[in-house]
Amino acid sequence: MKRVYIVHRWEASPSGDWYVWLKTELEKHGYIVSIPEMPDTDIPVIEKWVHKLEEVVGKADGETYFVGHSIGCQTILRYLETVDKPVGGAVFVAGWFNLENLESDKVKQIAKPWIEIPINMEKVKSVLPKSTLIISENDPFECFEENRQKFGKIVTKEIVLPNAGHITLHDGFSELPVVLKEILGDFATD
Repeated sequence: MKRVYIVHRWEASPSGDWYVWLKTELEKHGYIVSIPEMPDTDIPVIEKWVHKLEEVVGKADGETYFVGHSIGCQTILRYLETVDKPVGGAVFVAGWFNLENLESDKVKQIAKPWIEIPINMEKVKSVLPKSTLIISENDPFECFEENRQKFGKIVTKEIVLPNAGHITLHDGFSELPVVLKEILGDFATD
């Protein structure tokens, strides 16, 4: 049975942005979908978020898929460093390795380990056969080219959404059909 785990962004919840819409649509197609509530969403800590994902997923396999939004993408990548068998695939929405325009020193301190602690991209790539990056050229946290290049080392497909900001409800996204299409299209053909 194909399972999908949607990992929300920093300062969000499982009921925010386009997550519930995606869950509902995937369930119509027979997927088992989980949107875990990540711990301390206002002050995300790598170890806590990765541990939560490990706890929720249990044993990942070739029918396990992931959708991450913003810091959720980082969480999935760091989780995949701990996995020994290939998973089905992942869709990374507004993923990042670096951020600019952070609003305060406190926020910069929270983001610092996520930005500075490296991810073993070769290990991730070895267990991630298919993945798509969905990114916007006008993300308010900038670093568009840098983030594209770094994701380019692991993703098998890239989609640039014009004028989509950080691809949140605030940016006008209560639904995100492009993610549904990726999972039902490319990933479902396995």
